[in-house]
Amino acid sequence: MPGGHTEALSRCRAAALHRTATADEGDGPVTIPRLPAREDAERELSRPEYHQHDPSLLHRALDWLWDRLGDLLRTAAEAAPGGSVGLTVLACVLVLLLVALRLRLGSLRARPTTDSAALFTDRLRNAAEHRAAAASHAGADRWNPAVQERMRALVRSLEERALLDPRPGRTADEATNEAATDLPELAEQLRAAARIFDEVTYADRPAGPTDYALLRDLDNALLHTRPNPPASRTPTAPTPHGWAV
Repeated sequence: MPGGHTEALSRCRAAALHRTATADEGDGPVTIPRLPAREDAERELSRPEYHQHDPSLLHRALDWLWDRLGDLLRTAAEAAPGGSVGLTVLACVLVLLLVALRLRLGSLRARPTTDSAALFTDRLRNAAEHRAAAASHAGADRWNPAVQERMRALVRSLEERALLDPRPGRTADEATNEAATDLPELAEQLRAAARIFDEVTYADRPAGPTDYALLRDLDNALLHTRPNPPASRTPTAPTPHGWAV
């Protein structure tokens, strides 16, 4: 309320004059004690109509925070070379470094380990069923699951042909490295297929029709390839950091 405090003081003075006027004239000048006058003023100023426009508690807290932030920025500007301009340049450099670091590292999501990311996570299906699922996903342009299902079909087919020993938790890298021992002419394509599967499944890279076509053609080539006679093929031990297919 504009002028509210002035009005309250006027009322207090009026009350004091009233006390003076009603005092006994024979007693001489009347002096109002300081303590009762102060109490009258405090009582008058505590009335609600004088505090209708006071800032809220939240507003006062925000004002205090802004004041502290301003003090902090002023202190930093005084300490930084070049004052406020130097502080602005340092802040821009820091932001650019953070952006560059984020682009360099890529996704910060934790990658799953072989214990929680097995290739065959659902019921046991044969290679033909995985191929059918892959073809269905590819027909709907769902390339990520199409690539994953085709890789599963490829590995399951190798197991069905006894080129791989069935083993739960096998990774794509392990499967292709073992298969490359008996199929050296397809070793490069096998490792490329495993790399595509890992990037799509664990690095969140979107797959495309080219990726699917590579796995499909490799799967078809494996069906018509006669492996070299295994001399002494032994199962490859699981790699400590491999990703399950």
